[in-house]
Amino acid sequence: MLVRDAMSSVVLTIGPTHTLRQAARLMSARRVGAAVVLDPDHCGIGILTERDILNSLGAGESPDSETAGTHTTTSVVFASPAWTLEEAAAAMSSGGFRHLIVLDAHEPVGVVSVRDIIRCWAPARREAAVLAGA
Repeated sequence: MLVRDAMSSVVLTIGPTHTLRQAARLMSARRVGAAVVLDPDHCGIGILTERDILNSLGAGESPDSETAGTHTTTSVVFASPAWTLEEAAAAMSSGGFRHLIVLDAHEPVGVVSVRDIIRCWAPARREAAVLAGA
C-alpha cells in the first residue's frame, strides 16, 4: 500500500503567528495531531505537532503568547505519495517522529501519521492471521 492511500488529504494549515492555543483548538476540532505551518514571508514548510505544544506547556510557556512559528519544526522529512507505507514507517522510526508531510510537486497534498499506517496495516494483519488459521 502507498502513502497516497493512507494519508489524510485534507491538510490543516496554519500561519506562524497563530498562538499555540489557537493551533491546539484547530487541531482538536479537526481531530489531528499535527498542523502544517506555512509562512508567506519565508520559503519552506514546517510542522507543529501536539508534542510541540505539550513541550511548550511543560516548560511553563503560555499558550496564549507562544506562537506556532516559535515551535515549528522546520527540518522536516517529507514523504512522496508514491512511497510505500514501509518507507514512511522507516522514515518515521529513524527520525523519531509520528507525522510526515506529503509533498507532490513541492506542494503539501497530505499528512500521513503513524495512526494512518496502523489503520491500514491492521486489517491486512487480521486477514493474514485468518488465512493462516490463527
